[in-house]
Amino acid sequence: MIIPYRKPTDGSDLPAWKQALNVEHRTVRAGVKHALARMRCFRTLRDYRRAAHTLADAASGIANPNNIILAG
Repeated sequence: MIIPYRKPTDGSDLPAWKQALNVEHRTVRAGVKHALARMRCFRTLRDYRRAAHTLADAASGIANPNNIILAG
């Protein structure tokens, strides 16, 4: 897990490279959250009660039709 850089307690701004990493972090995190939200629309992951090691197979089974839907 990657944690974004926080603003210093003295109120100064973050260096440019830390701001750039935070922007990248937000971009990736938003994409992942949107993908998980789309998977929940299929209701398969909403109440997943199977063995944990099968979750990857279920997620890819949902992601493939989702990609077809998004492609049009």
